[in-house]
Amino acid sequence: MPVQTAQPSLFSKLRNLVPVLLGLGLFAVGIWALEHLLRPVNAADVIAQMKAMPVLVLIISVGATALGYIALIGYDWWALVYLDKRLPVRAVALGGFLGYSFGNTIGISVISGGAVRYRIYSAFGLNAFDVAALATYIAVAMGMGLMLVGLLALGIHPEALAGVLPFSLPVIQVGALLIAFIIMALTLALSFSRRSMRIGKAEIAMPAPRILLGQLGVAIFDSTMAALALYVLLPVGAPDFAPFIAIYAAAAMVAILSHVPGGVGVFETVVIAAMPQGVSVGEVAAALLVFRMIYFLLPFALAFAIVSLNEARMAGGLASRVFGELPEPMRPVVAALSGAVPWLVGLWALGFGAYLVAIGLMPSVIPTDDESDLISAILLEGGTLVSAVTGIVLIILSHGLVRRISGAYWFTLVAICGGGVASLLNHFDFESALILALGALALLPFRREFHRRAKITEGVFSLEWFALIAAVLIAGFSFFFFVHEATPYSHALWTELTRNANTSRALRAGLAGSAVLLVFSVYLALRPARARRAEPEVEALDHAARIIASQDDPQACLALSGDKSLMFSSDEQAFVMYGRHRANWVAFGDPVGPPETVDDLAWNFHDEALRAGGKPVFYEVSERHLPLWIEMGMVLHKVGEEAVVRLADFSLGGAKFKSMRAAFNKAKREGYELEILQPPHSPALMAELAAVSEAWLGGKTGREKGFSVGRFDPAYLEHFPIAAIRNGLEGQDRVIAFANILAPGTKRRVSVDLMRYLPEHSSGIMEFLFVSLIEHYRNAGGEEFSLGMAPLAGLSKRRTARIWDRFGHLMFRHGGSFYNFEGLRNFKQKFHPEWRPRYIALPPAVSPMVAMADIALLISGGPRGIIGK
Repeated sequence: MPVQTAQPSLFSKLRNLVPVLLGLGLFAVGIWALEHLLRPVNAADVIAQMKAMPVLVLIISVGATALGYIALIGYDWWALVYLDKRLPVRAVALGGFLGYSFGNTIGISVISGGAVRYRIYSAFGLNAFDVAALATYIAVAMGMGLMLVGLLALGIHPEALAGVLPFSLPVIQVGALLIAFIIMALTLALSFSRRSMRIGKAEIAMPAPRILLGQLGVAIFDSTMAALALYVLLPVGAPDFAPFIAIYAAAAMVAILSHVPGGVGVFETVVIAAMPQGVSVGEVAAALLVFRMIYFLLPFALAFAIVSLNEARMAGGLASRVFGELPEPMRPVVAALSGAVPWLVGLWALGFGAYLVAIGLMPSVIPTDDESDLISAILLEGGTLVSAVTGIVLIILSHGLVRRISGAYWFTLVAICGGGVASLLNHFDFESALILALGALALLPFRREFHRRAKITEGVFSLEWFALIAAVLIAGFSFFFFVHEATPYSHALWTELTRNANTSRALRAGLAGSAVLLVFSVYLALRPARARRAEPEVEALDHAARIIASQDDPQACLALSGDKSLMFSSDEQAFVMYGRHRANWVAFGDPVGPPETVDDLAWNFHDEALRAGGKPVFYEVSERHLPLWIEMGMVLHKVGEEAVVRLADFSLGGAKFKSMRAAFNKAKREGYELEILQPPHSPALMAELAAVSEAWLGGKTGREKGFSVGRFDPAYLEHFPIAAIRNGLEGQDRVIAFANILAPGTKRRVSVDLMRYLPEHSSGIMEFLFVSLIEHYRNAGGEEFSLGMAPLAGLSKRRTARIWDRFGHLMFRHGGSFYNFEGLRNFKQKFHPEWRPRYIALPPAVSPMVAMADIALLISGGPRGIIGK
């Protein structure tokens, strides 16, 4: 079926545009403010001051950072105690360290750190909602702890922010202490009383006193160590340590609230602005740069090395012989982390790209007296140009790495090695060449994670990509002007070619890098829209049927209903079934096909939807691919539970099935019998089934449903066996109820789709049908029988739950006038099934209620299908 392009509404475009532009704007303002404060500073002096840092000072800063990150792990520990989850200490330490190391650098710690934690903690039984609760708890605990530490320090030393806040010292002191006292009193009161407080729609509850006090201890120690890591680097004349804690806390809070990744520019601006008169701004800038390297980049590099080394140990070979085999309890953890690898490697490449661009814009600060050495000048020129261009190429490739594209991985290795060669041409910069070589070496264990055969340019032309490029350009231009502001501009700068012509080389390098970026962007913008091959409907359905026959998922059979589009994988071994309503592209169920193929297919569907201006939505998916949806950046919402009966354990014997056994035996005595009819089906049978279907539909509101269920269509029913209930004692031997049986592949897993009966036989007929089928397939060697999903079942009813969960639970309990949600679940519960959650995976900007409304319209065939025939 051909894919049609869905045009998003203006409101939808603006809703997606505002957060991106806001974040970009805040980043630009932070860079502008920082550039304004650093205007009197000479870049060469800053670099010289960084190199002159005493070794002992650096060791103390690194030590404070190490203690701070150990304290950060305490947040995870107390969060797990609060959630009453018990995990091995080694797993908590690994999850906490990796979560904070990656989250602090990326900036959006709740998202990035949470994604890493999910992969680690899920290996020990935590689900996505447990990890979401843990990440929320950590965010609140860190914010509250940082605020209290800053307020208490400011109350003791109000002069710390006197130059920033427009208030007198007594007002600052009294205000800080009063706010701290109110927060502490309220927190302790709620904790000891075990009560909650409602503010608008938000409900605030505190953990038990033991957990609260332990968490406050962690927060105080963490904030103190982080402040110490920066304080020891500051020059003479900086405030004493106690008032500096207030400065650090204020800068960290402003950086967090700005939502700028890592608080870049924002944090530095607040710290520099709060320094007393007479303190060298250049020395403070040098201290802040070194602090960034120690507190952010060093843990990130160490965490990346840990993931890389464990990946290599997992694969065996040299790494396992040198460092030993990976302990068996940690193997599931390392395997689970593989889902986060593309994002980490993409960020790794992005960082090296920015580093090479910086080298290109600041090629050499080592002057030489030999201006006539043309060969050295040419080599230096080539190294500078290659550094800048390679840096831009790595930034472009980082997007392909996130998408697991094989070509992007190999090009990245080549580009980083090329950057190392360029560094050697730049005054034999062995330090940079060594860093780049180690960076390339760290990527080697991940080569198996990049297996997608796709174009590197796929999915790049997006709003987020433009925001990233804009941020790189803003930072690059600001850095260039900061480094070369002492050189007056003239047209001759573009043609000057000497070893000391640093500004000239930087101008040409910047121009070359910008040209590469411009050509790439124009190529993407002018590229014609790719027309997908329209596959004939019958051929597509036949091909889907062949794939389904090799699988054991009954839900996959719904692809044959003919009311959904099909997207096949590149090797034609898997497919996604989907429908479109407005801008939402809704895939139904898990992707169907071999496990090694479905991940790429899901990404292709995701990309296709975005490329067409739509929003990818995955509806009624199981837990099987939760790491994939998280890797895509999707938000998960529970939409119900599937009832699955384990056939080996099912028996009508025993007290719990007493009433069901009596009803079943009574129905058999009254002449009810099950007959399973194999396809092909005769026209006479179809006519008989059609009469039952029409009688059943006559008592229903709205049209016949579709999309997530099958419709009565002879062509559709021809694919399946029919379970027919007859009553021979009536003398007519007619069909009074039927269902089509979904039992693909080995028939290990079985379900039913259409379940219809004559209204006069409604009492107990579906129960008899289910029991008869369960016993039949149990005797035939089946393993599972799905009774289908109970919509909105199992959603949280806590007042602290998300709006969707509370709304869904309300509909489940009181939505009987629309649909008997609770009655359906109670009916299925009679079979004592295993309840398995089903989810909807959405982009963060898509409301679950809006998406579910669109899905309801897809199922009903439009608004008229809900209320009319």
